[in-house]
Amino acid sequence: MTHRTLVRALLTSAVLAVGVMLAGCDSDQISLAQNAKANQPVPPKLVAAMTEKDMDMQSPILVRLFKQEAELEVWKQNRSGQFALLKTYPICRWSGDLGPKVREGDRQAPEGFYSINPSQMNPQSAYYLSFNTGYPNAFDKALGRTGSQLMVHGDCSSRGCYAMTDEQIAEIYSLGRESFFGGQKAFQLQAYPFRMTPVNMAKHRNNPNMPFWKMIKEGYDHFEVTKQEPRVDFCEKKYVFDAVKAPGATRDPVFDASAKCPAYVIPEEIASAVHEKEQKDAAETAKLVSKGTPVARLNTGIDGGMNAIFASKIPEGNTGLSEGGDSQALASMSLARAPGTIPGTVNPPKPNLAVQQEEPVVATTSSTPVATTPSTASSAGTRVASANASDKSAADKSTSDKSEGFFSSFARKVGIGGTADASKTTAPAPAAAAPAKPKVAEAKPQSVVRVAPKAEPKQAAKPAPKPQVTTAAAAPAPTSSTQLAGSAPVVQTNSFDTRFSAVK
Repeated sequence: MTHRTLVRALLTSAVLAVGVMLAGCDSDQISLAQNAKANQPVPPKLVAAMTEKDMDMQSPILVRLFKQEAELEVWKQNRSGQFALLKTYPICRWSGDLGPKVREGDRQAPEGFYSINPSQMNPQSAYYLSFNTGYPNAFDKALGRTGSQLMVHGDCSSRGCYAMTDEQIAEIYSLGRESFFGGQKAFQLQAYPFRMTPVNMAKHRNNPNMPFWKMIKEGYDHFEVTKQEPRVDFCEKKYVFDAVKAPGATRDPVFDASAKCPAYVIPEEIASAVHEKEQKDAAETAKLVSKGTPVARLNTGIDGGMNAIFASKIPEGNTGLSEGGDSQALASMSLARAPGTIPGTVNPPKPNLAVQQEEPVVATTSSTPVATTPSTASSAGTRVASANASDKSAADKSTSDKSEGFFSSFARKVGIGGTADASKTTAPAPAAAAPAKPKVAEAKPQSVVRVAPKAEPKQAAKPAPKPQVTTAAAAPAPTSSTQLAGSAPVVQTNSFDTRFSAVK
């Protein structure tokens, strides 16, 4: 079988070069498999997996991408005619946010359904190997969306693309090459913000992109219930899946993304199966919402994501908007072998510090409101410094030796006798401080330590305010007029109505 693969690879150059030339492609994409990188055989392990799953080497493939999970799936048609999952590849890097690409330069990786033909395969890519996603498709163009050269490629570097390691893209490229050699004219690429499960739909229910995501979920469901590549058409600036001519019609419907939809029907066996799945998913989503499933935070200023297996190999690595980014998860994966070479120039996703500093960092639970004084609400920097100074002086002095050491040291730096003040405030502190401790623990301690010294000196120059901290800590609890500093303002300022009104 390996010998036959090599022979086919050698023939690929002549056969597909002719087809690509007829398609009018660029000269640097004419030869699909003439250089050594593009002519690599399918790895023996994948060949064995195909044999096990009853697949032919040249049978059609289908690719699915998921941003939040940072995974790329390659599906392949088996001898029964259905597609089955062949292999899942962790994505080394993707850029932008969850949501479709809108305009050139927005660093967004596209979402939607795209078709990849041989002319889009680039064996001479500056990023080892690549294929063009085909963005914008007819739907994108109907909405006036712009962008170009959106690729799936190697080198683990992304500015609007889906980047793999060189070893990964070599495998994916070889699978696409073999499918073309077997007669597949184009393979379908399905790009999603996340796996379209009830859990994820519930978590992202308030996202302004939800109408678009529900639309492409129909295509996701068509594939899930049939395990066949769904036919994709566009009309009235929307996606249409598996449309066929209506009963009595003499010819197939003609679709135009910007025009009125023609008469069409969806085969009953597909329509009923999809409808059943949609109803089940909707019921489960509603159940999760009623149970209080937290709403996922919107754009935090982080540019894209990275699969945890790669983030665990990079100093101070971060998964960004992808799943599995906590330090414990990354530490547990640090000994696992990465699927490919991570270049030294890799740029992992990083939080936007300017955005983070504007966020409240004191309270984190909406069930126990914490009010801020007018002076602390005037600016983000002042709010962070003054709020945490009061919390620390009232609560941490009775419960944390580490916090006492910090503020005693700080008092000495500004010329205040820290020992005497601490002894005065120790007695009244416990009553108000005990419930406040969990709030401080759930806040962002690193931000507090970093920001507090900047704003504190003006207040610390006056020894008198420290006894007032305990009275201020007890008063905020019943106050409901001021919004909670923490997660609550994020939910309110990004309500469904506010964000949905921003959709074009």
